[in-house]
Amino acid sequence: MADLVRLEIRIPEHMQDMASIALVQQLNYGWEEENLPTGEILYRVHIENPAFCEEFLTALYSAVPEADVTRTDVPNQDWMKAWRDFFTPVEIGEHFKVIAPWMRETEQLNGRMPIVIEPKTAFGTGHHPTTALCLASVSKLASEGRIHEGQKFLDLGTGSGILGIGCVKLGLTGVGVDIDMLAIENTEENKVLNEVSSDSFEVYQGSADAVCGDFDVVLANILARPLMEMAVEIFKLVKPGGCLVLSGLLETQADQVEAVYRELGLPEARRIIEGEWAALIWE
Repeated sequence: MADLVRLEIRIPEHMQDMASIALVQQLNYGWEEENLPTGEILYRVHIENPAFCEEFLTALYSAVPEADVTRTDVPNQDWMKAWRDFFTPVEIGEHFKVIAPWMRETEQLNGRMPIVIEPKTAFGTGHHPTTALCLASVSKLASEGRIHEGQKFLDLGTGSGILGIGCVKLGLTGVGVDIDMLAIENTEENKVLNEVSSDSFEVYQGSADAVCGDFDVVLANILARPLMEMAVEIFKLVKPGGCLVLSGLLETQADQVEAVYRELGLPEARRIIEGEWAALIWE
């Protein structure tokens, strides 16, 4: 089993927004983030493919020339074991608790619905604020009666499938799409872990333009630029009176993204903020 490349990336605090955008744009999985006493931000990224590592670093230095990167090799076997030490359960909203497969027999749910996620290459374990914001929005809309059993959902940029699986556990059925085939494979694996059938949650490779029909709930946890570029396609996929949740954007980008959708006729969005990240909700 080949070694992984560990990148420890230090950036000045004032460059955090640019670094976060670069990581989200280049990586379809998570990373560790730490505030250092020096006032710097430390990111830890693990990459399997050395060629992609070089591409990633080129993009990173282009966005954040001040980045200070330390590179080391990590035995892959040790990294798989390290997931068990690093992964912690996450309670999200009123309904959900995200757990890893090895926690199913021991983790106390306290009345919450478990979403079992294999922490692998796809983005979406519930630890990143944008994933948590989207899933919390789903939970809140369910508590308010706006999301309920029998509705249809679309999970655009499904990643690990965490949002779609959450919707299924609330009684919805729907579709998930992602441009990354690795994400589709990880979603299929997580569907099995959660006993979610393809009749309830169909996933395939593609983007908004590959989806037919309209949906009661549309979730798009991607990036600000594609959210704006695909606004017309996304808007058409929402049934009249349906719910639309957008995330993957920084708080500083929220006004610009919201303005694009308001030009299409939507009212002012409800906005939820966590740290520097934001979610926009129309209901």
